Amino acid sequence: MKSIATLSAAVAVLSGAADAFWRMECHSRSGLARIDPLVEPGQIANHGHVIHGGSNFGLDTTYEGLMASECTSCRVKQDNSAYWTPSLNFIHENGTTEIVPQVGGMLAYYLLFGENIKAFPAGFQMLAGDTRLRNFSGEVPDPEKSLWGPEDKTQHALAQKALGFNCMNYAKPPEASMYRHFLPDKEYLDANCADGIRAEIFFPACWNGKDLDSKNHRDHMAYPDLVNGGVCPEGFETRLPSLFFETIWDTSVFTGMPGQFVFANGDPTGYGYHGDFITGWDVDFLQDAVNTCTNPSGNIGDCPLFDIQTEEEGSKCQFKVPEVLAADNCAGPADGLCGNVPVQMGPGYAELIQPGNEETPTAGYTPVTTMPPAVPTLSFKTATLAVTDKFGGGINVGGQSDLPEEIDTGAVVVPVPTPIVPVATQPLAPEAPVVTTPAAPVAPLPTTPPVAPPVAEQPKGPGSIIGTSTFTSAGVAYEVAIEEITVYVTVEAPAPAKRHRRHHHMHRRDREHGLLGRY
Repeated sequence: MKSIATLSAAVAVLSGAADAFWRMECHSRSGLARIDPLVEPGQIANHGHVIHGGSNFGLDTTYEGLMASECTSCRVKQDNSAYWTPSLNFIHENGTTEIVPQVGGMLAYYLLFGENIKAFPAGFQMLAGDTRLRNFSGEVPDPEKSLWGPEDKTQHALAQKALGFNCMNYAKPPEASMYRHFLPDKEYLDANCADGIRAEIFFPACWNGKDLDSKNHRDHMAYPDLVNGGVCPEGFETRLPSLFFETIWDTSVFTGMPGQFVFANGDPTGYGYHGDFITGWDVDFLQDAVNTCTNPSGNIGDCPLFDIQTEEEGSKCQFKVPEVLAADNCAGPADGLCGNVPVQMGPGYAELIQPGNEETPTAGYTPVTTMPPAVPTLSFKTATLAVTDKFGGGINVGGQSDLPEEIDTGAVVVPVPTPIVPVATQPLAPEAPVVTTPAAPVAPLPTTPPVAPPVAEQPKGPGSIIGTSTFTSAGVAYEVAIEEITVYVTVEAPAPAKRHRRHHHMHRRDREHGLLGRY
């Protein structure tokens, strides 16, 4: 007898709070300003942000202040939380800079992954991402999650994998969320992303159960070992809602124009993209929502607890910009980035830019010829017929291609900056830069798995579920369960002296068991 261990993908019904979610719609921003009360409280921030949520947002935002907000730019009136990320800007060839149009505001997913999920406590706040990072130290592209080793599961590696830059083209199948961890250059965006780019960031969901914040606004939280799922590390066993931000930027407005896309923190690579969150929920109400709002559609209208306002009502909610920032022009057109933040290409750790450099000339436009050399990535296969809503929302996860012929006939070859492997693990905290050295060439493509045996040879009984992921198809959200099945096949040994060898192969087999619901 010989044992063949196979992995099969099964689409399972998502049910219960552990697999539910809702998608907070914040279609209008409450403001655009150099304000960051989490990282730089009480002072002018060093770069501009697009802000959504409660109206009591300012230089010294607190939980109590947000709870007293008169309005919110998000559609659920009980949510006065503050959500903010750096804006995406376009620097023209002459140095003139303007913000890229934002499409549909921002979507904040509250994904209820795990068990015994607790509401964000009063005063809770956190940060995801590292504004000074300018490289990716992991394998490109990401290995299949079932193949992740210890090096893929460090908190630094998981935080890097939590970023996504989704090329939007509604005429083509959608890309997988968090598939690409960098911002493509303008040439690629012009040629492939007819409907813009969707910036994505996943927040850690494992809490140490005691601290509302930490010195670097990260250390009180940790990622589960699969970024958006998996097991929480020791000491961080308390599960909070998993936050996932999506913001679409209409880069197509600048198609054919010479220039460069740069985030407000001076980052043209995307590796330094980050997001901030301060809760503005009543704790008891949010806990009731976690326990009650489990309709798998993800639609806020399907939660009986939420008071929902119209998009027009939300658009009227604006926070008051402090007088000290009244002269800022973060939207542009302006001479350089807001606050004259210099463009820092990397691949080294970016310098910490202090506010107050308004009279220092900006670095302005950096020619694309200074970009690191491009390398191809492995082709990928998106979820078949997956679609998104009118604002492009919806997490979908596509797998790497199993078919070698796709590499020649249907490959999606994406120019990416050469990955950098740090000499020492780069800290997420911004205290000190880390020396980096160029990495070895990108690893060769993995060996193509053998074709799965005929269906008749597959076992009929269920196997062991060892992992899951999610995707959307035709407006329907699915969960893919990775199932390990042992198949025993009787074979005749060629000679008594020969031993039977044990083989392990990777196969894919899809079985549709149900659906989650439509958005």
